[in-house]
Formats: sequence, structure tokens, C-alpha cells
Amino acid sequence: MVIRIRRSRHEEGEKLVSIWCRSVDATHHFLSADYRVELEELVSSFLPEAPLWVAVNERDQPIGFMLLSGQHMDALFVDSDARGYGVGRLLVEHALSMATELTTNVNEQNDQAVGFYKKMGFKVTGRSKVDEQGKPYPLLNLAYVGE
Repeated sequence: MVIRIRRSRHEEGEKLVSIWCRSVDATHHFLSADYRVELEELVSSFLPEAPLWVAVNERDQPIGFMLLSGQHMDALFVDSDARGYGVGRLLVEHALSMATELTTNVNEQNDQAVGFYKKMGFKVTGRSKVDEQGKPYPLLNLAYVGE
């Protein structure tokens, strides 16, 4: 699979929300059903307008995305059908090409993501008992230290 990284386009908003949904459904089994719906509504309200970096396949169709704010990766999601092809790795490498330091937060219960980031060279630097919305889903604060 040939993968490129480019900026998102406004008309891709619905597809990017769909990628978020499929990714979360595959990895965030710990979320309550009500909170999952609440998060989807929140994501749907801002994601289409967000300045995202998008991983696209050879047909220029989005298969993953990343939201990078300075040196902090606010979001990284890969379509469940595209997992295992290096999409997440390419997005992180793209972020590292633009930032001298890189941090992110990840749900502590998301074992797959925690393992991915540790494999990519991130180290736990802190922990929050709640997520960004104040819900009881602990977050790990991670910083890139090198592979």
C-alpha cells in the first residue's frame, strides 16, 4: 500500500469522522455507549474544519489523520481497515519532521495505543485521572524520547 501524508480538505469531513468512529469502535471498548455518542457529536462539530494531516492511499482517499498543535499531537486515528500498514508510524514520523519535541495524551485503557506509542519511542511523563472532558477515563501524558 502506497501511503502519502497531506493536508485535509473540507469536503473530507464526513469521511474523517467515519475514520474516527471506526478507529474508536475498534480500540475504545472501555467507553460507555452514552459517552461514545457524546464524543462523536463533539468530534463531528469540529473535525471537518480542523487543520489535519491526513494519510491517504494510492487513490488519494483518507485512511488516517492527525491533529498537530505546535509540538503536541492532539489526535491520531487510523481507519480500522488500514491498521497494520504503517499508517500511524508515518503520521508520527511526519509530526517528528516538523517538531523538535513531540507530546501526546492517550487513554490509559487503550492498551493498543499505549503499546504503539511506547514502540515509537514515547515515554510516560504524567497521568491525569480524567480525560479532556473531565470524565473518569484516565489519560497518560507521553513525550517522544527516541526509539
